[in-house]
Amino acid sequence: MNLLRVTDISMNYHSLKGETQALKNINFEVNNGEFISILGPSGCGKSTLLNIMSGLLEPSQGDVLYKGESIKKNLDKIGYMFQKDHLFEWNTVWENVILGLKIKKQLTNEAKNRVNELLDAYGLVRFKNHYPSELSGGMRQRVALIRTLALNPEILFLDEPFSALDYQSRLLVCDDVYKIIKSEKKTAIMVTHDIAEAISLSEKVIVLSQRPSKVKVEVPIYFNNADLTPFQKRREPKFTDYFNRLWKELNHTSV
Repeated sequence: MNLLRVTDISMNYHSLKGETQALKNINFEVNNGEFISILGPSGCGKSTLLNIMSGLLEPSQGDVLYKGESIKKNLDKIGYMFQKDHLFEWNTVWENVILGLKIKKQLTNEAKNRVNELLDAYGLVRFKNHYPSELSGGMRQRVALIRTLALNPEILFLDEPFSALDYQSRLLVCDDVYKIIKSEKKTAIMVTHDIAEAISLSEKVIVLSQRPSKVKVEVPIYFNNADLTPFQKRREPKFTDYFNRLWKELNHTSV
């Protein structure tokens, strides 16, 4: 079922030097339960597009519809993960995770139970009274994701969520985040510059052209075994085929 529709999105920036068009007539759809990645050359406006889709930024033209309504009317359905975990160092894991619930005055007993279940299910319940400085980078990202999931969003926007981690940690956290998102049956849209990351996590990869960015191609990603982890997918023969195709598309990004 179609969950999100991006229709004719364009974005222009104005300065003393004139007008710069970042995005031009962007169109695509996101189905319920899909994990989609957006790839494109550096500076093409990937994060700008993500911010427009999540309602954080107003486009110059076009609409983003959530189940047929403006995304602006459905901001409570959205969760956002940034490049950094933005955990408060003076708060414990528990205090960080419930922060959004406290701000929205939704910290009911039912909500506390759900948070405890999330921490338990994803290996963090023993660390609920620890501080962020006592956690590994991967654990911090899991805490940040659980903080987002505590508000029970239907769709997650991820802006290069693994970029602050070293390579080994990225591989491990990719598996963790994928498992959590799929277990919780969430729809996810991720911006990344990492082709391998996009292939291993996604059911579809959208490649943007150079600025002004358009959708150059949408590449469905399919592996015969649906139970493979992102790390296991990297060892599949089809992974290399997808990588070569996306590499070619990114290196010929004019339209």
